[in-house]
Amino acid sequence: MIHILFILCSLLTFSANAAVQDFCVADLKGPESPAGYSCKPAATVTVDDFVSSGVGSAGNTSNIIKAAVTPAFTEQFPGVNGLGISIARLDVAVGGVIPMHTHPGGSELLLVTQGSIQAGFISSANAVYVKTLKKGDIMLFPQGLLHFQVNAGGVTAVAYASFSSATPGLQILDFALFANDLPSKLVEATTFLDDATVKALKAVLGGTG
Repeated sequence: MIHILFILCSLLTFSANAAVQDFCVADLKGPESPAGYSCKPAATVTVDDFVSSGVGSAGNTSNIIKAAVTPAFTEQFPGVNGLGISIARLDVAVGGVIPMHTHPGGSELLLVTQGSIQAGFISSANAVYVKTLKKGDIMLFPQGLLHFQVNAGGVTAVAYASFSSATPGLQILDFALFANDLPSKLVEATTFLDDATVKALKAVLGGTG
């Protein structure tokens, strides 16, 4: 019995002391897997792999939603590969909106730094949680749940969203329904919208079918 315990302790000690990489900077030239990208050779890693300036500048809000999302996910910020963290900047102009969407790969924590944002999410039980956020407020959006952000003031709102994944993913509900070639009849059947409305939305968002 003592020998067995000794062997188990030795194995646990070996596992604890096994070579664990400090980081795995993404090799963006290679394929991406569910576990992320493969690692760049340590000899080619530089400090710039761990620094990003992308979220320091405002995004272009001259678009249909009057909003911009500037991500610092693995593809823009290779140093976060495999670490389970990332960040993005949101710029939402007056009248702008981040439409109803989900992040299938991670939860989101939103920090408002300018203006005000009305934000909310819908639980799997269809409970609705909505709040108007001011500068300094933080709101959590659990992984995979539909959520949104709307400018709630008279100035451009700015917020930073941190994620529990280096690649949280994104699916925008409006675009999923109306910005592709999903046949209008199927959209109508599954949403109870009439033909004219579906085709009008497809025309606005660039869908066909």
